[in-house]
Amino acid sequence: MFRSKADSFRLKYCLLLILVAIAAPLRVSAQAIATTGRPQIALSQPLTLRWRYPSDLTLNLTPAFDHESIYVPLAGGAIVALKASDGQLRWRSEIGGELSASPAADAQQIYVASEIGGDDKSDQVRRRATGTLRALGRDSGVTQWMRTLAKPLQGGLVVKDGLIFAGGADGKFYSFEAKTGQARWSLDYSAAFNCQPIVSGGRVYIGSEDGSLLALDKNTGKLLWRHRSKGPVRGPAAVEEDTVFFGSGDGHVYAVDVANGRLRWRNRTGASVQAVSRVEEGVLVASLDNFVYLYSFSGSRLWKRQLAGRIASQPYTAADGALFTPLSTSAAVVLGLTDGRPVNTLPTDEELTTSASPVGIGDAVFLTTQRGLLSFAQPHERATKSN
Repeated sequence: MFRSKADSFRLKYCLLLILVAIAAPLRVSAQAIATTGRPQIALSQPLTLRWRYPSDLTLNLTPAFDHESIYVPLAGGAIVALKASDGQLRWRSEIGGELSASPAADAQQIYVASEIGGDDKSDQVRRRATGTLRALGRDSGVTQWMRTLAKPLQGGLVVKDGLIFAGGADGKFYSFEAKTGQARWSLDYSAAFNCQPIVSGGRVYIGSEDGSLLALDKNTGKLLWRHRSKGPVRGPAAVEEDTVFFGSGDGHVYAVDVANGRLRWRNRTGASVQAVSRVEEGVLVASLDNFVYLYSFSGSRLWKRQLAGRIASQPYTAADGALFTPLSTSAAVVLGLTDGRPVNTLPTDEELTTSASPVGIGDAVFLTTQRGLLSFAQPHERATKSN
């Protein structure tokens, strides 16, 4: 059938519009993967060692990461930036003192807390500021800004919506501007903080050494409510719609109302609880009695599984399982979320002695050990390079 040039042009233009419409969501998806490090690795599939970064200076601090690099804290006030894909060293920054909290990263900078003069107990040192918070450039590790604090920050840092949140040994909890390091607000509390904060729904949830979970307004620092347990609260809380879940050193996991902190339910485990994670099936809880529990959001226990060692770190979770690093064992373990049965193991060839949590970037998971950092991925992606 004969078509005029105008008809042919209109047909080509319509085809171009269709292609653009198809490609747009694909570009959005690619951007989301680049930003979040997704898609997640399939934890239940065979995983083998991709690369190893050897070091005998690793700490009980969880590395920070972005979509292409992982930032490993080391003893002596050092932090190294490694390419997530192959473990190549990008830079090393010597901060001095000792790192005091797990670092955090965003698309521009890495945020690092340290303690200076920590071993010196003289009156002069006790009177002066011993904590620092600084931002390191993502590409070079050069300090962009630094703030001095009365006491060191502890637990972990979290960066969200251009703000850094962290608590200190002196009972102060802070919000800082990520770009400049200027304090947005601070809260003076009666007990020390050694926790991993989380930010959800315009609120910051933090645990204290006196056994309290506090809910603060993210923008002002106003204390909205406090729920008291009988043991220190150090692990991150988890939020599901109108409920906040947290673990305590008193051996219980708690569910409280988001609006007012009132108790909805409380379940006892066999020992101190430091790891609570929200998964699709419910609330995943790990305690220092070597057991992992899965509770429904309403508090019913769905399953219970014993591992070979204590679990002192937060698991890494994916759609098909949760990765745990039991202490005093030589392998990380993946439990299926439907029934808690082991579905995979990641041998480390050394005893796990650190409470640093495993992390995932794209198609790989990373384990901190006493002798370095290990990267695991599916066998067909395996690279043999070792630093």
